[in-house]
Amino acid sequence: MSNLTKREIVLEIYRKSGFPQKQIVDTVQQTLDIIQKALANGRNVELRNFGVLEVQVRKQRIGRNPNKPEAEVVIPQRAVVKFKSGKILKQQLKKLDLAKLQGNESAPPVA
Repeated sequence: MSNLTKREIVLEIYRKSGFPQKQIVDTVQQTLDIIQKALANGRNVELRNFGVLEVQVRKQRIGRNPNKPEAEVVIPQRAVVKFKSGKILKQQLKKLDLAKLQGNESAPPVA
């Protein structure tokens, strides 16, 4: 299963609405810009029935370089975005065919 791209979103809206593609591209991009700006300013983005994009702070911690495990590396504190799915999306995900999502059913699970 391939990823959904911004272009595919634009084409789907175009097919359903008939609005000019240029107008749809601008609207989609403006929407993404607004979401990005809000997150960059530390604001959470709540999209009802879809989910919430939350800005969280990860604490500073000590990590290890896999190529040089004897050397400890300080991973600095940083902001990350976490997605929490909404009620309707959670219900739709429960109906998802997990075997189909994983692709090859005969392959052993990866540990």
